[in-house]
Amino acid sequence: MQLTQTQIDEYHENGFLLFDSLLNQREIDCLRKAFQRDCEIPGPQLILEEGRDEARAVYASHHRQPEFAALMRDPRILAPARQLLTDDLYVYQFKINAKPAFGGEKWSWHQDYAAWRIADRLPAPRQINVGLFLDDVDEFNGPVIYLPGSHRTGLVRDDRDAAAKSAQHLDPDDISLTPQQLAELAQRSGMVSPKGPAGSMVLFSSEIVHGSAPNMSPFPRRLLIATYNDCANLPSWEGEPRPEYVVCRDTEPLRTLDSPFLDELGAVAA
Repeated sequence: MQLTQTQIDEYHENGFLLFDSLLNQREIDCLRKAFQRDCEIPGPQLILEEGRDEARAVYASHHRQPEFAALMRDPRILAPARQLLTDDLYVYQFKINAKPAFGGEKWSWHQDYAAWRIADRLPAPRQINVGLFLDDVDEFNGPVIYLPGSHRTGLVRDDRDAAAKSAQHLDPDDISLTPQQLAELAQRSGMVSPKGPAGSMVLFSSEIVHGSAPNMSPFPRRLLIATYNDCANLPSWEGEPRPEYVVCRDTEPLRTLDSPFLDELGAVAA
C-alpha cells in the first residue's frame, strides 16, 4: 500500500493517520485467537489490570505467536510506515492493550518517546507507531485521544516520577503530563479520538501526546500497538539491559511479505 502525498502531509501535520477497515473480519478473528492464546502464557510480559485477573497489556506477542510476527511484515502496514520514516525498520516494541468491558482502566496523558529515551537512551524520535483495532472502537470503550500537532512541540516532559507504578514496564503514569501542560496543549491543538470498526489502523508519531479514558461499555477494546524504529537509531543501554519482553532485540531490517499475512501463513478461518 502506497500513501498519497496528501496522506503524508496529513501525518506530518497532525501526527497521526487513520485507515478505516484495513484488515478484514477473517484476519481480525485470527489475531483475536492468537491474542487469547498469548494471554494464557504466564510470565512478566503479562500485565494485569489492578485488582483484577484480566490482562491490561501483553508485550512481545510477535515472539510467541506467528500471526503477529507475520503481521509486522504485512505490506499494508510496513510499506506506509517505511514511506513515513525510512526503508530500514525493525520492531522496537510490540504490545496489546486490552481494556476489558466495564472498567478497563485509563492510560495517562504521555508521549511514547519520553519513555524510550529514559529507559533505553533512544537517540532520536525516529519511530512510528501502528495502532490496530482488534475490536470496534467507539466513544464509550476508551478510545485513544490524540492532541493533533503536539508532536511538533518536541518532548514536553523528559523525566520520570521517582516512584515507579509498575516493576514490569515504564507505565505512562510515571511520565504523565501535568494538568497545566495538558491544558495548554489542548487549548492550542484540540483533541481527536479516531474511531472505527475492528481492522482499522492508526499510524501515529512517537512524540504525539495521547491518553485514554476507562472502558465504560460492556464490550472489550483491544488495541495492538507495534512500534517500528529506524535501524540507524538503536538504543544505548546502560547498566542492566531492559527486559526482553519490553524492548525487542530484533534490530535487523524487516522484509516485507509479498502478500497479506494470512496468505503467507496459509491460515484457514475456523
